[in-house]
Amino acid sequence: MGKFKFGVSLRFVKGREEWITKCRRAEELGYDVISVPDHLGARPSPFPCVAVAAAVTERPRVGTLVSNVPFYNLALLSRDVVSTVQLTGERLELGLGAGHMKAEFDDAGLPWTKASERVAYLAKGIGELRRRLDDEGVAQPPLLLGGNSDGVLRLAAEHADIVGFAGLRQAPGRPPGTFRLETDAAAAMDERVAFFTGEAGERAKDIEFNMLVQRVTITDDRRAAAAAWLTEDADHGSSVDLLLDAPQLLMGTVEEIAAQLVARRERYGFSYITVFEPELEKFAPVVKVLSGL
Repeated sequence: MGKFKFGVSLRFVKGREEWITKCRRAEELGYDVISVPDHLGARPSPFPCVAVAAAVTERPRVGTLVSNVPFYNLALLSRDVVSTVQLTGERLELGLGAGHMKAEFDDAGLPWTKASERVAYLAKGIGELRRRLDDEGVAQPPLLLGGNSDGVLRLAAEHADIVGFAGLRQAPGRPPGTFRLETDAAAAMDERVAFFTGEAGERAKDIEFNMLVQRVTITDDRRAAAAAWLTEDADHGSSVDLLLDAPQLLMGTVEEIAAQLVARRERYGFSYITVFEPELEKFAPVVKVLSGL
């Protein structure tokens, strides 16, 4: 089981100087990876952003978390990846996924296909990317495959260097892209991790497990924080005790959260923890406590 590694997913670009300042701040706070998601709607294009992030920092890896492969023509995606590997000094951590928000495909004028077809396109994309990187004589970047479905986790078991878990599902009857935790998120994650490790077999011990944390709340009253979540999103059908055990949520003092992450590393294998941009500063003391452990 590996030492902890920490990433932050930066989702907003307000200008060149603001982006540079934010990336340098992430490095200063001890984050190991600066990543950018791949969404439409006032969200940045990931590859230019990670290239700049690498240019203005020294230590962190940079990556996509995750690039939505069905958005792309595979030859053009491969060109972006090759150039980004070269421009980042081989610090790129390439995150790929199969896409999950129909509204984004509609916005882009792209066909929305069933999940099995998107996963098949992702599989084709992995092969195409690797072939073109080899043809160009460019080092293969570490591959992160992120998803929750059987199909994506099977691909990750076969191909990934890093497997990314979020453990969310589409909320029934809500707009596409509205996600919710399972009622018992901890048990659901037990099942997903067990499925993945069963598929990966001996490879599992060599694969990094990434957890995408949905919220960090620094508080000396964990139960009150969980109760506030229930009030905010009462239709997800969970309870205070179940929320406190959910691996996607971190609530408590810095010391309590550090202990939660150690326990979840033991339970699930999560040694690579990524938080969203709004949590950049508040999660930093936890990074400091756990770095090197």
